[in-house]
Amino acid sequence: MRVIPVLDLLGGQVVHAVRGERQRYQPVKSVLCGTADPVSVARAFRDRLGLKEVYVADLDSIQSAGRANHRETVAVLAQREHMSILLDAGVCGISDARSCFELGVSKVVIGSETLGARDAMGEIPAAISPGCLVFSLDLFAGKILSRCSAVEALQPMEALTQLHAAGWAEVLLLDLQRVGSELGPDIELTACARAAFPELNLLVGGGISNPEQLPQLKGLGAAGVLVATAFHRGIIGAEHIAALQTE
Repeated sequence: MRVIPVLDLLGGQVVHAVRGERQRYQPVKSVLCGTADPVSVARAFRDRLGLKEVYVADLDSIQSAGRANHRETVAVLAQREHMSILLDAGVCGISDARSCFELGVSKVVIGSETLGARDAMGEIPAAISPGCLVFSLDLFAGKILSRCSAVEALQPMEALTQLHAAGWAEVLLLDLQRVGSELGPDIELTACARAAFPELNLLVGGGISNPEQLPQLKGLGAAGVLVATAFHRGIIGAEHIAALQTE
């Protein structure tokens, strides 16, 4: 199972994401790094934890299309620092997704939160190799978040059925209510999704609060897990990642 650290970027800094309350996010304070500079924090993930795959959420772009974003920072991480970047930058269409690949990222994340039309769930993987994409099923307390009312009206398992039929290969289950909390991941949804769609690569994000949850998710068949707060607080370290890979 892949362990993927998260960089939440807002106003040029890495911020501590808590329960999706973005207006309250503050620059991160981390045991791994003495600064909230994105490149420095990413280097700490790589050099101290041995993790080169990083999930980057450009919160400026996600919150408002057209606002200043972090394209230069993302390009530095991908091209100069040689990191494998999964980029969530509020992409809602094919052309925007393709422009992200110009930065050198490995995969572009399409989030339900910023999706403008239900048809895009099928159009995007038809135009771009599904192996280069991740669909983020953005949830809050188990309910789908989306700018598109037709997507928001779906139940999570209904959405997964449509994503599977459309050819998506990798889906992230991300509950924003759990992000930065100690609620733990949504085990029930993960188990149900894995049982119903065993061929999907399932990533899980939100609420990872202790090392024991990593092997638990691995045992459920999760392909990867997103972690941020537990790294910055020193709750999960390099020794836990190494142990996970040897199990």
